[in-house]
Amino acid sequence: MALEEYKGVYVFAQQVDNEISGIALELLGKGKELAADLNEKVTAILVGDKVGNLVDKLAEYGADRVIVVDDPELKEYRTEPYAHAVASVIDKFKPDVLLIGATAIGRDLGPRVSARVHTGLTADCTKLEIGDFPLNPVPGKEDEQKHNQLLMTRPAFGGNTIATIACPDFRPQMATVRPGVMQKIAPVAGAKAEVIEFNPGFTKNDCYTEILEVVKEVSSVANIQDAKILVSGGRGVGSAENFKLLDDLAEAIGGTVSCSRAVVDSGWKPKDLQVGQTGKTVRPHVYFAIGISGAIQHAAGMEESDIIIAINKDENAPIFDIADYGIVGDLNKILPTLTEKVKAAMDAKK
Repeated sequence: MALEEYKGVYVFAQQVDNEISGIALELLGKGKELAADLNEKVTAILVGDKVGNLVDKLAEYGADRVIVVDDPELKEYRTEPYAHAVASVIDKFKPDVLLIGATAIGRDLGPRVSARVHTGLTADCTKLEIGDFPLNPVPGKEDEQKHNQLLMTRPAFGGNTIATIACPDFRPQMATVRPGVMQKIAPVAGAKAEVIEFNPGFTKNDCYTEILEVVKEVSSVANIQDAKILVSGGRGVGSAENFKLLDDLAEAIGGTVSCSRAVVDSGWKPKDLQVGQTGKTVRPHVYFAIGISGAIQHAAGMEESDIIIAINKDENAPIFDIADYGIVGDLNKILPTLTEKVKAAMDAKK
């Protein structure tokens, strides 16, 4: 493989129902950083049917170039035609780096594309940067250290350790990233990108599936990744009924209730509200961690919050190590008082 032929940072711009997914915009933001370090440009791969109207939005969020694969076979996501489309883009344009969102679609698409183009894939990355590999050169073999590599960091062994992975001998360097981990850039109104129309052609085979019906889920649960204030509870809340204290605080402060994995496992709250390594990654302005010990699996999903406020009766709980403010005490006494103070403050502003 002639590695020098592979250039640029590419992002799979996932769209569903002709709407760009938030993770695509987040990855464009990270892609801009990586591309700057490599002195390269960012290219979005836009796959779908009649999706040309989405190009300008990708440009506003950082794409220098958009490769559009537009075909009726790509109207809904199906593994075979989408994998063929993205693998064909790689074969034709030879990206150095390819980022894909770790969504239901991305988790299905990424491994299949990497297998087709014979390269590696690092899944569920929490950090991406350009650097040298190995990180620490082997004594006497310093000249073998490779530069400008994509260093992909992800939790390993159930979150008990952090691994940094590279793919020095094959291209593209591929990674999937969970929604909410990276940040979007501020959109540049009126920005334009170079557009390349590319269609490799689609021939149905035995791997093509037929979609008979699409049934959209109707959910009454708030999207915690969009919340500016999260009031999150853990096993220490005590019971499903006791979450009423968190509901009251969230209502008073204009926030949304979320929870830890232990709460979901206990059946107190639905999984859509779970924060953490096996839940969702969130970045609210304020994160209340109430009755949450702060295990690394949970911290991985919320430690980038602007302000973290912890309430726990155990003064040695790990959550206090990452909290900006901490209260040691009984949440059953603290929350009602805090809620009253918040209500009073809100009423004073009216």
